[in-house]
Amino acid sequence: MSNFAIVVHGGAGTITPDLYTAEIEKGIRDTLYEAVEAGYYLLGDGEAAVNVVSHVVMVLENSPFFNAGKGAVFTNDGTHELEAAIMNGADLNAGAACGVKNVRNPVVLARKIMEKSGHVYLHGKGAEEFGRLYHVAFEPDEYFFDQFRYDEWRKIKASNTYRLDHSKDNAKKFGTVGAVALDKNGNVAAATSTGGMTNKKYGRIGDSSIIGAGTYANNATCAVSCTGHGEPFLRAVSAYDISCLIEYKGLSLEEASNYLIHEKMKQTHLQGEGGLIAIDTTGNISIAFNTVGMYRGYRRSGEKEHIALYKPNEMPA
Repeated sequence: MSNFAIVVHGGAGTITPDLYTAEIEKGIRDTLYEAVEAGYYLLGDGEAAVNVVSHVVMVLENSPFFNAGKGAVFTNDGTHELEAAIMNGADLNAGAACGVKNVRNPVVLARKIMEKSGHVYLHGKGAEEFGRLYHVAFEPDEYFFDQFRYDEWRKIKASNTYRLDHSKDNAKKFGTVGAVALDKNGNVAAATSTGGMTNKKYGRIGDSSIIGAGTYANNATCAVSCTGHGEPFLRAVSAYDISCLIEYKGLSLEEASNYLIHEKMKQTHLQGEGGLIAIDTTGNISIAFNTVGMYRGYRRSGEKEHIALYKPNEMPA
């Protein structure tokens, strides 16, 4: 059997067992399991990595447990501004969208941009117009409503502050989603999707939809999807930095990931909290985070699935 693998994340942050009811924890784990298994069987059937990460991120976007698609947080004006990116390591083709509203699955819009627009990145109403041209699904505001996220927004909407879904003062964390995959033909791909920050203003854009910052894939090196406080990940060009450390410094996937998350992100000028998932073309997997926990899962060809939420030693990488 040819080597293949799928890795997913649902965000990194202050994630501890005492935060959840048994029902909520089961829902989170079940959704991660569904995403991993869907990706695994598609890869087993010979599906291309880029198709698999698109499908898997859709599964996560459709779940209210994560800050993407259906579970997106509220902006300062009480709306949802969504962003997503996808990249194919086989040809470096990529697509991304940000500042879009009412798009059911932003990763689908990013995929259409990659394949049909002749561009890489579209924003706001223009991206929405393009999506309608290619029959991307839209939903009314009610589809995206979540009572917990609404209540969190109401607490701070009159202030000039924002709340990170990944921050220590917001323990009930629901996060950015992403996937990386290696298919039977040795191709890698990555996709990431998010609703951003609660109470964000001025059309703020995070790292998730920026090619090279939150999302990157290259068959010469690896595929990466990041999650965390977007600004440090943007400044570090984090996903591409992993690729560069492998290509130019000769580091392994694990060495590169650990350096970025546990050393570079801890530097005073960055102070970046978060994590990443990555995979290379030989099937090596890296899951690195410097927060208390990270929603994550993976499955390699011929192995069982691994799903975890909490401390790093809960799941072997």
